[in-house]
Amino acid sequence: MRALSAVTGRDEFHALVVRTDYLDDQAWQDVAAALTEPWGDRQYEAGVHFIDDPAWSGATVDEVLTAVRGDDSLAVVFLADRTTMQAKSHPLLAVTTLTREDCVDEEDYEQLTEFGRDFRVIPATLHEVHANLSIGNLGFEEFAAWAHDDLEGIFRSF
Repeated sequence: MRALSAVTGRDEFHALVVRTDYLDDQAWQDVAAALTEPWGDRQYEAGVHFIDDPAWSGATVDEVLTAVRGDDSLAVVFLADRTTMQAKSHPLLAVTTLTREDCVDEEDYEQLTEFGRDFRVIPATLHEVHANLSIGNLGFEEFAAWAHDDLEGIFRSF
């Protein structure tokens, strides 16, 4: 596993989006534009910390998680991977940053990861996921369950 530089300087209220696919710049521009649109019923300002550096090209989930390990306020990281760039709806991969060690016990971790440690989310709802996880309003497993119930495995909205 390669070592990526640690992610620093992220505002704790900004979603972290890591670009891992560099084959389609237009698709990336479309994704980034969608992620900076105001969101929610009150049209909140979209706060996003982008990692857009070709050094991250092809980075695996584990490599990204290792690089963000030092950010204690980060509950989820979003990857703009090949699937994101190729699919019409540009679903990003949402990955929990919580590990077994962060959970109370094995049962707590099993509940957190019942539907896996990741799921897909469309850009329009990424901020709902990030905000609710950041304040503890909802758990990762709840979003993963909603995505699991979707025919394409994507969280689209409440």
